[in-house]
Amino acid sequence: MTAFKSGDPLTLNRLYGRSSGHKLRKGQQELVDTLLPQIEVPAEGEITARRLFGEDRPLHFEIGFGSGEHLADRADMLPDHGFIGAEPFLNGVAAALAHIREKHLANIRLWRGDALDVLQRVPDGSLSFLYLLHPDPWPKSRHAKRRMVNDRPVELIAAKLKPGGEFRLATDDPTYLTWSLMVMQRHRHQFDWRAERPKDFLEPSGGWIETRYGAKSRREGRRPYYLRYVRR
Repeated sequence: MTAFKSGDPLTLNRLYGRSSGHKLRKGQQELVDTLLPQIEVPAEGEITARRLFGEDRPLHFEIGFGSGEHLADRADMLPDHGFIGAEPFLNGVAAALAHIREKHLANIRLWRGDALDVLQRVPDGSLSFLYLLHPDPWPKSRHAKRRMVNDRPVELIAAKLKPGGEFRLATDDPTYLTWSLMVMQRHRHQFDWRAERPKDFLEPSGGWIETRYGAKSRREGRRPYYLRYVRR
């Protein structure tokens, strides 16, 4: 596993912003109390497909899954794969649990908290896909270090993806897009950008399921961008 020193930007306690919103409805709270403990990522130790699902299988990881619709749809599409979703926002976790129950999905494990806590415990070269879809852009320049797309997190993502594994990034924020392209260009020795023409990053491709947020962006006149990077 990749080691990081204490005090490194990738260690815990790097969450920013709120972790809960409106009070959960009774049914949502019941899901958090009953279903979440059954499918929760262990709080300690190495995180492998065999440990989570009882067998080796392709492993996907979504950082900040929002309400969980993308995570649930991909898991439903690929029932023989394993999915890990990390989200600090309690209301989002509750929404994802509802999707999991509705679709009877047995191939998802959830973590309520900082995704990097779990990602650091995944063995290097284990992930087939990693998704970062519409992350908080932190548009002010003084907050740039809070963006998930930064050199150290990208190094971690590169370490955890297997050769040929794919990093998918979506954003509708032009500043975040420019920033991400700049950061990923610095890591071109680790990733190949799967884009040969504008259409390749202006429309979802490769079985990419657009999130509810992405669809909302289109309705409101913003353009989402879809970046696919393959681990060398």
